[in-house]
Amino acid sequence: METLEAVDTAAPPGRGPGVRTAVSGWVLRVAAALFLIGGYLQPVFAGVYLSGDFDGLAMHLMGADTLSVISIAQVGAAVAVWIRVRRAWPFWASLALMLGGVAQYFAGMDGALWLHLPLGVTLIAGITVVTAALWMRPLPRRVKGARTDG
Repeated sequence: METLEAVDTAAPPGRGPGVRTAVSGWVLRVAAALFLIGGYLQPVFAGVYLSGDFDGLAMHLMGADTLSVISIAQVGAAVAVWIRVRRAWPFWASLALMLGGVAQYFAGMDGALWLHLPLGVTLIAGITVVTAALWMRPLPRRVKGARTDG
């Protein structure tokens, strides 16, 4: 039994058996997963358009609008995680992805494909890395210290 106790006390805070992700962490994970799925659909819609089906452009635009809303929701969820879980990196990563998405949106609307295409590839890579990082470790609710002053 001493061995198990030593393992439990040796684990860093927020990791180990029994550590669960807070509700705010789950909301952020879901937003990131939706952002990832939508991000991977965007090149498909663009490919439909480039294959000669002009409805693909409308799907690509609708996907861009949807991704804009999802990215705002992800930033909001990341704010909740920062406040509740005390982890700031999801906010900064989500904000960077959202701002990159804004640049991507306007580059696409302007027809600046020299920026739109490489920025899209970069955003897909960033969304993938952030989503994987959010799912790799628990995002537990912070533990408040017990008050001893009454």
